[in-house]
Amino acid sequence: MQKDAYMLVLEAIERGDFQPGSRLVESELAELLGVSRTPVREALQRLETQGLLTRDGRSLIVASLDHNQLAELYTVRSELEGLAARLAARHATEEEIRVLQGMVADDRKLLGGDPRALSRANKRFHKLIHLASHNRFLVQQLDLVYRSMVLMATTSFAAQGRDTVAIAEHDMIVKAIAARDGEVAHLALKLHISKAYETRLRVDAGEMPTR
Repeated sequence: MQKDAYMLVLEAIERGDFQPGSRLVESELAELLGVSRTPVREALQRLETQGLLTRDGRSLIVASLDHNQLAELYTVRSELEGLAARLAARHATEEEIRVLQGMVADDRKLLGGDPRALSRANKRFHKLIHLASHNRFLVQQLDLVYRSMVLMATTSFAAQGRDTVAIAEHDMIVKAIAARDGEVAHLALKLHISKAYETRLRVDAGEMPTR
């Protein structure tokens, strides 16, 4: 299925093709994506409405998250993801749990490799926990949170040593879900998000090396 202009631009921002502050020009994007200007114009308007693009005079640029916005985003993410883990412990099917366990095993094979590959695997892991909550309204809210996360120019998995620790945290989360222990799953996922936020702050402050 062919992706629309909105998804193509969103994925380009997520890949880092367009960094925060990058100017997006309708005609140039249409040529780059191989589509007409009308769907590109509509995509840009949608992204602006969602706060992913902002105005700089008459130009549209990729938005950036300041220190306070980053804190707000991680606060909301922590609460919503913790709830998703709690509900997943209650409602996840046995098949969903087995897939989560398989994801952890597969992701261990990526350790020490491309941080972006680990980041993509991480998104798939969290998305399945969201779905395993079996609460459509929670999933919708988490989709909005993750859409805003594309504005982060780097992944915390690029920080030295974070990948190994993160996979261990994933393992703890899955074990709690498999044990149907909602409270432990909730706390384990909130701790996981807290550690990711702490890592990001250290990287942004230049305290932690990246690969």
